[in-house]
Amino acid sequence: MRRVPPVFAIVLLTMWLMLNTTLAFGHLVLGAILASLLLFAAVRLRPLQPRMRRGSALIKLIFVVLFDIIRSNIGVGRVILGLVRDREVRSGFMDVPLEMRDPHGLAVLAMILTSTPGTVWVDISPDKHTLTIHVLDLISEEEWVHRIKDRYERPLMEVFG
Repeated sequence: MRRVPPVFAIVLLTMWLMLNTTLAFGHLVLGAILASLLLFAAVRLRPLQPRMRRGSALIKLIFVVLFDIIRSNIGVGRVILGLVRDREVRSGFMDVPLEMRDPHGLAVLAMILTSTPGTVWVDISPDKHTLTIHVLDLISEEEWVHRIKDRYERPLMEVFG
């Protein structure tokens, strides 16, 4: 059986104590038992474990995503408020070819695209070679493909290999 880092048990126990707003001995024991059982069940339900190779690429990716979320919030706000007058706003669906096959990397990519305002992960082909997304302000498909592949997919491939 795989070993679970003890920090997860501590986090679950802390959440239990905070939800019950007590440090009573009975709640400490019950919380520890529940945390242990939940972790045991979680490990058995998750047969495929992620293998992260480069944590430094993940740190850099986090800052890139935060910057893109802020920038996208401003862009979506401009579209919603009607402040984009120099061109027509066109939304639509588009396909992005993918090189990444790791399910954990694809899950993180889905979270990134869905949490960034103006984009939504719609579908992935059964062979996991093509991603379909919806973009609120689709200026250029080539620009979006370049942005997703360079800013998100390549760093995720470095992290999850």
